Amino acid sequence: MKFYSLRSLAIASLAAEKMDLSEKLISTQKQEYKMVWKSEIIKKVLDQAEKIASSDFPVLISGESGTGKELLARRIYRKSKRSNNQFVSVNCAAIPDHLIESELFGHAKGSFTDAIRDRTGYFERANLGTLFLDEVTELTLSAQGKLLRILQDGRFQRVGDEIELESDVRVIAATNRKLEDCVRLGKFRQDLYYRLAVLQIALPPLRGRLDDITVLAEHFLKKHSTNNDDAPTSLSTEAMSALLLYRWPGNIRELQNSLERAVIMGKGKEKITLNELALPNKESNAVEYVERNLKSAMKLFKRNFIREVLEEHDGNRTIAANTLGIQRTYLSRIIKELNIDI
Repeated sequence: MKFYSLRSLAIASLAAEKMDLSEKLISTQKQEYKMVWKSEIIKKVLDQAEKIASSDFPVLISGESGTGKELLARRIYRKSKRSNNQFVSVNCAAIPDHLIESELFGHAKGSFTDAIRDRTGYFERANLGTLFLDEVTELTLSAQGKLLRILQDGRFQRVGDEIELESDVRVIAATNRKLEDCVRLGKFRQDLYYRLAVLQIALPPLRGRLDDITVLAEHFLKKHSTNNDDAPTSLSTEAMSALLLYRWPGNIRELQNSLERAVIMGKGKEKITLNELALPNKESNAVEYVERNLKSAMKLFKRNFIREVLEEHDGNRTIAANTLGIQRTYLSRIIKELNIDI
């Protein structure tokens, strides 16, 4: 079997590569991707990311959809020794199963019916840089096996080719699923999981980082109202209360979309009100806060929020306290003071 370094093949293969539709799946722009945060929990996540960035091991980022996994991956990349090289982002869920290996590892001319020329895969394009594999659980088991080999040996082959290539790429993978469950169900290789899980970062959902909702809302409002004539420039008290009370199943992405819509619908107004926010059950939220002073509103919100966290953990106060970042004894005192039914 022949063995070649990517350095010796890069010029020829990249010169032969033409732009095609699949390029829309790749993001290599060197631009600043800003993370907006205020909460202590995200500070801890970023401190962890700072330490991880200095190594060259694979990274696994977990979190619900819309929590900012790619933003965190880009932050790790910018802080790493590979920051002067490419950051390539690939959405594994957007690639059909029968094309995934060709997209990731490339293919040789004639390896299948439509292979009319040699193709450079994402691993070759990201050489010396960082490859971000979003929704890594969507990879086929065969592709998972090839990914494992790259992580272990730094080598791979294009589809239909006997030439073995080197790969000097740092892999950052992300998922919105519990990989342990995927392994148990036979949908994800256990050995690949162990390889990826050496360095893990978990991004909490937006509903668990309330301090971030206000600063993110202000950030998105400013972003979408700037250079937009007659756009609202602030949020009413009721609107901000609704943002804090809402569960945000779509997380930051949903918040941004809601603020973008509100700016458009609120044109000509100074402030965004509940009418401009497209949030489910916003009417019930408005009724709860009508004619209440700030102290009462905050007390009501605190009561509802703690009850929801307790319900999420089946009333387990120890786990709920850990989620809230407080002592169990303090949580018990709050439950008693606010008369929270569990």
